[in-house]
Amino acid sequence: MADGSGPYDIVVLGGGSGGYACALRAAELGMNVVLIEKDKVGGTCLHRGCIPTKALLHAAELADQTRESEAFGVRARLDGIDVPAVHAYKDKVISGLYKGLAGLIKSKKITIVEGEGRLAGPGRVVVGDQVIEGRNVVLATGSVPKSLPGLEIDGDKVVSSDHALVLDRVPSSVVILGGGVIGVEFASVWRSFGAEVTIVEALPHLLPLEDESNSKLLERAFRRRGIKYELGVRFESVKTTDTGVVVTLENGKTLDAELMLVAVGRGPVSAGLGFEDAGVTVDRGYVKVDEYYRTGVPGVYAVGDLIPTLQLAHVGFAEGILVAEHIAGLNPVPIDYDGVPRITYSEPEVASVGISTAVARERGHDVVELSYNLAGNGKSKILQTQGEVKVVAERDGRVLGVHMVGSRVGELVAEAQLIYNWEATPGDVAQLIHPHPTQSEALGEAMLALAGKPLHVHN
Repeated sequence: MADGSGPYDIVVLGGGSGGYACALRAAELGMNVVLIEKDKVGGTCLHRGCIPTKALLHAAELADQTRESEAFGVRARLDGIDVPAVHAYKDKVISGLYKGLAGLIKSKKITIVEGEGRLAGPGRVVVGDQVIEGRNVVLATGSVPKSLPGLEIDGDKVVSSDHALVLDRVPSSVVILGGGVIGVEFASVWRSFGAEVTIVEALPHLLPLEDESNSKLLERAFRRRGIKYELGVRFESVKTTDTGVVVTLENGKTLDAELMLVAVGRGPVSAGLGFEDAGVTVDRGYVKVDEYYRTGVPGVYAVGDLIPTLQLAHVGFAEGILVAEHIAGLNPVPIDYDGVPRITYSEPEVASVGISTAVARERGHDVVELSYNLAGNGKSKILQTQGEVKVVAERDGRVLGVHMVGSRVGELVAEAQLIYNWEATPGDVAQLIHPHPTQSEALGEAMLALAGKPLHVHN
């Protein structure tokens, strides 16, 4: 059992999703672990990412439900958004989870060192004037919001997601630069809270990494909600004024708003931490690793947003666990990143696992696909949501991808990822009985239809 003294089996640099998952799994495997964190354990996900944004999105959902309640025969009135109270709810969720996580880490006898660590060579991390030695070092320093060259985030009128999460008001109007997950989620929140929102995305669609049919369904839903967007056009410049910002696009169009959110992605935190001096290969800020997350330096690993894999908390967890098991000699199986579920928690939600139709064809698969419209699903009708479940499969073979749009479909991706990762065919799934009335039936119906025995499907 860990005894809190060095040299450690593992020194983990960064206590976010990847780092703390590695530390917990290593401790379970009987290793002596030290976790170095300059802020609070839980990292971006818990404090400035997944958890706070989803709390805001839930408050936004309640605002929409109150506004639309008469359609369900419930008379309710929306008096407005009490922003300090929304933050109090969000912060209560975060602090409860943080206390639980800190308690869990303490119970595993993991040593915590507070401060900014720097790699000083294989097996050596320096924190202030303290040198911490370990047989293995795991770099898990995470990411921060990034900007475009020449675009300064001032934290006042031009803000990042970090600023947006603690904004003391609902802005009257916002231009969101970037139509990926972060931009789309904030657009959804602010629109539900009553703001005028315009998204600017240089690529041809919102959520450009999703299957194109899903992106188009989201765009249609956002249009109905009054969320505007400029697609396939690049940002040129922004000027701040007394009342807000004037955003100029490369096509000459200008947009006036109270605020601009820069949501062009997140960049790795690697500069000035001694990685390259210690011999670690860094490319555009990202640490280069193999399928077991080994850098080129023996005993030095890297996980999470620091490496060029999917920037998702659950990916960080999986990578951290794999590293701990690899160090322990358990011979873990490398991660199939196509099999990682992806969710955008906007209204409507977008959820997917596996590959899109376009990627499947590029890879030479003989593709069959089926889209099941949620209009035929009883629970979706009750919820008054629109969208679809699209299944991409190999002809007479396995399911290659599941792509969904609609309220609450994020919950369905758990089953979808089992279907994909266990290489099931539509016929395998068609014989399983889905409970009625649930949205999970939409997935079942799509599989029944692909297996050649459709039920509630118009041919």
